[in-house]
Amino acid sequence: MNRVISYIDGFNFCFGLRAKGWRQYYWLDLAAMTRSFLKPGQQFEHCHYFTARIRQQPNGQSTKRQSLWLDALATRGEITCHFGHYLPKDQQCRTCGAKWVSHEEKMTDVNIATQLLVDAYDDHYDTAIIVSGDSDLTTPVRQIRNHFPNKRLIIAFPPTRRSAKLKKAAHGHFVIGADKLRQNLLPNEITTPRGYVLKRPARWY
Repeated sequence: MNRVISYIDGFNFCFGLRAKGWRQYYWLDLAAMTRSFLKPGQQFEHCHYFTARIRQQPNGQSTKRQSLWLDALATRGEITCHFGHYLPKDQQCRTCGAKWVSHEEKMTDVNIATQLLVDAYDDHYDTAIIVSGDSDLTTPVRQIRNHFPNKRLIIAFPPTRRSAKLKKAAHGHFVIGADKLRQNLLPNEITTPRGYVLKRPARWY
């Protein structure tokens, strides 16, 4: 049986959904989505999700929605969340000279590359499905192919996200369509093992 693990670039995936206006698909069961990618003879092993906690905004709603979804995912099992962090970055307008501080998400690329390599070395998968359109992952994909020629790496491009370099480096690729998202949403209400009821945020409908 061909063992499959997915590695999901959270921000790349989220921004792809946002660019398409597919907010209704944010409440997604990532493990179920991965299973929907499998072909005959393949077996789902695990899903790794890479993200960072959204920085607290004045109204706090984005942070609450993300935490609620992550709590809902935790009830499903078969998924591990890996968290990066934000670093402040000075910005300046080239036209008016105005300055401000933005925040840049860090560690996702490194965390994905590290997990891919460790799992390959420990022989945890035969096929890795990488959900991202970030060309920064091209080098680790190439290195895994060079050092583990029996393992296959497949790129699942999020909506609106593409990378010609990443596509060329992998064994294969496909684009995640709306049907795969629509068919693999979490239930509108989920009860945790402690009895708490998690409800899908109304704004995500």
